[in-house]
Amino acid sequence: MAEFDVDLFVIGGGSGGVRAARIAAGYGAKVMVAEEYRMGGTCVIRGCVPKKLFVIGSHVHDEIEDAAGFGWSIGQVSFDWATLVANKDKEIARLEGAYTTNVEKSGARIVKTRAVLEDAHTIRLATGEKVTAKYILIATGGAPNHGPIVPGIEHVISSNEAFHLKELPKRIVIQGGGYIALEFAGIFAGFGSDVTVIYRGDNILRGFDEDVRKHVRAEMEKRGITIITGCTVAKVDKHGHDFTTHLSSGSSIASDQVMFAIGRHPNVANLRLETAGVAINPANGGIQVDGWSKTSVDNIYAIGDVTHRTNLTPVAIREGHAFADTVFGKRPVQVDHATIPTAVFSQPEVGTVGLTEEEARAQFSHVDIYKTDFRPIKATMSGRDTRVLMKLVVDGASDRVLGCHIVGDGAAEITQAVAIAVKMRATKADFDATIALHPTASEELVTMRTPTARHVRQAAE
Repeated sequence: MAEFDVDLFVIGGGSGGVRAARIAAGYGAKVMVAEEYRMGGTCVIRGCVPKKLFVIGSHVHDEIEDAAGFGWSIGQVSFDWATLVANKDKEIARLEGAYTTNVEKSGARIVKTRAVLEDAHTIRLATGEKVTAKYILIATGGAPNHGPIVPGIEHVISSNEAFHLKELPKRIVIQGGGYIALEFAGIFAGFGSDVTVIYRGDNILRGFDEDVRKHVRAEMEKRGITIITGCTVAKVDKHGHDFTTHLSSGSSIASDQVMFAIGRHPNVANLRLETAGVAINPANGGIQVDGWSKTSVDNIYAIGDVTHRTNLTPVAIREGHAFADTVFGKRPVQVDHATIPTAVFSQPEVGTVGLTEEEARAQFSHVDIYKTDFRPIKATMSGRDTRVLMKLVVDGASDRVLGCHIVGDGAAEITQAVAIAVKMRATKADFDATIALHPTASEELVTMRTPTARHVRQAAE
């Protein structure tokens, strides 16, 4: 009789958990995956994928407007929110089916129910069944965090509910200044909503390069989005179908919806982690793990957003794969969390990899900045008032490119390719030696020859 029912039990059927399950099963492990909601997790079901579909849809209005400059005459058009939501739901259902099929094809078993820990090797399902496992992987992701309780917070929606609204709001207030808040601000504005963004800091996109923050804000405001910084939502009143949002500054805003997108917290509640001795990281509230994604219990691991390290889907996938390689493939792999490219699908789009100018100046004594701000070729014909930002951060001593920051159409696609060069420690000379692909916006990355700024930190006496 086997000592354990399964070799691996995965709690969470999101991108990271699914990858770990499939790779482990491929190594011959007996695997079970528990998912209480829908296979695919946050990214596929109510995150990156439906968000990107909404972003693409919201761009269509701009394309229609821009067409006139290229000789196209387009008659009266209309938009139907319900059709968008229904078609999005069909695509998400297809993807959920694909995730389920791929897991089952790998030989792993899926149980559609909640799972919690009983001890270091035992999982209890909501059905009452108990399963023993040699290894347990926690991949339960994160959940929206509304922050401190304010009066009327029960009226506030998160990004989860935004994907299923019955009607497109004519006016919406969004609290937050990061990825989700700005992406939904662009989505709703693109579909014609009056959008107001409220953020407690002095500017949006905290943690991004300062030039990126300034550029994105200016471009969003040109699109008619109101951005109010330096204050928070103090109270939300509901009047029938309408809302009044009261700000800490004393002013108020009327709207049809109020959305909070101020961050996400690790989904660790009620997993009974304490019964197995799994420790929480006091610094970030996520499950505490080492470089191998191992928790405080030798046979229990955790990956993805539940660890609150780098909360990006591709990182969770890489961590899941590395876990399976290490534990079941007997091929130890540690994930390098440095130099991870990321994108904000705001409007305009942001793509970034490596160090910001501020980070580089804190770490290196000589930093050269190459920066350009220009009108894209499409705008010269469409007449749209928009500009592209491209910036390279370079170590002045070694000539290595430390960071790349792009704001404009296709920023994410360009950054994915540039990230390879940055990861390979390419130098500015390598960029300069690359022949430009003309006419493109990205050719600016290999044609900027003169630094726009040079920073030299004086050695302490």
